[in-house]
Amino acid sequence: MVGHLANRAQFGLILPSTNTSVEAEFNRMLVPGVSWHSGRIFSANPDLSSNQAMEAFLVELRSQMKLAVESVCHAKIDYLLSGGLGITTGAAACGAVIDVYKAKKIGIITPYQPVGDQQVVDFFTQIGCEVKAIYGFKCPTATSIAEVTEEEIKRTFRSVDGEDVDLLIQAGTNLLAGKAAAELEVELGKPVIAINTATVWHAYRTNGIKDQISGWGSLLEKH
Repeated sequence: MVGHLANRAQFGLILPSTNTSVEAEFNRMLVPGVSWHSGRIFSANPDLSSNQAMEAFLVELRSQMKLAVESVCHAKIDYLLSGGLGITTGAAACGAVIDVYKAKKIGIITPYQPVGDQQVVDFFTQIGCEVKAIYGFKCPTATSIAEVTEEEIKRTFRSVDGEDVDLLIQAGTNLLAGKAAAELEVELGKPVIAINTATVWHAYRTNGIKDQISGWGSLLEKH
């Protein structure tokens, strides 16, 4: 379904209730004729201070996701970013990014505890990448992820870089890394990809929206 302000596509967006970054970054990458409509997954306990706490947080999100999906589908959206209908997920976007850049050896940053980092490493290993280095911020709560600064993000990207690294990538959608990643691409001379940028790009291109957007790195500008 399209509306008067979104005559190209209305996207449904599923995110945790603790997330304050996704909508802000997605709206800054908005192109004419497109709108984002959010469904929030309720999270009663944002504690991420240990592996056990993070695992409990993820279990709760999965149990609550169905209601969030149902609520946003009431808007008669065209496409969903996270489940049902045609779908873009962060994982699907990352896989497409790796294909576009033909990357084999990568460095990763995350906001997670080691248990979350290992899940990220397992995913990229399964799609054929060698993870040369990973850095997790070990953020103590789901909301504190958004408090990590651009300078901290740049510093940690540099720490997982190396001459044998083809591409740097960030996981964790509440980590505001889009602008920092774009600036580091210029500095480092290689692709540096933020998860929110990758997800917007994948949703657009999957739906035939080919607009090239400046200021968010090579992915949205050239691919």
